[in-house]
Amino acid sequence: MTQKTIQVHATHEHSHEGEGERLCMSRRQFLLFGGASVAMISLGGLPGLAEAAQAVKADYPRQKIGSLSALKNGVPIEFSYPYPDVRNILVKMGVPAGGGIGAGKDIVAFNQQCTHMGGPLDGTYKAEHQVLGPCPLHLTTFDLTRHGMVASGHATESLPQIVLEVRGDDIYATGVMGLVYGYSAMTTKRNA
Repeated sequence: MTQKTIQVHATHEHSHEGEGERLCMSRRQFLLFGGASVAMISLGGLPGLAEAAQAVKADYPRQKIGSLSALKNGVPIEFSYPYPDVRNILVKMGVPAGGGIGAGKDIVAFNQQCTHMGGPLDGTYKAEHQVLGPCPLHLTTFDLTRHGMVASGHATESLPQIVLEVRGDDIYATGVMGLVYGYSAMTTKRNA
């Protein structure tokens, strides 16, 4: 009996320039789309499935959040998007990152609230490790080179990644991939 070995190589680099779409999904998204796929195969399609697939990314009005010339490697710039009370960072990582833009695909933006219990991540960016955290509540740390996925801690969801676009020297936010903690849906205001 012979044994075959299959090697799987994970990558966080972008294969399609300019798309800015998330290459990894959360456990919840995997289960949702996995279940929907099985239902689609067995039932021959479900109405509304295309709309559910679009719900992974919410589009918001385009907003200028910075410029390429103002960015320095490892120095985050804070900004609010898509609402004034939603705190985010824009950072040039210095290494290619999932969803990154710019010549080196190394400019990314993320929300600064932990997805576990909403703990503030402001001021916790560690340039030497390209992570945000640890969260002061339960010590979750997020890897910003891999779409903000959990590196360690209690959170099970990646940080919401801000979809970016470059026009000349200007950097624009155009949407959010993931659910910002404290909001009931991607396109509605914070829960009361």
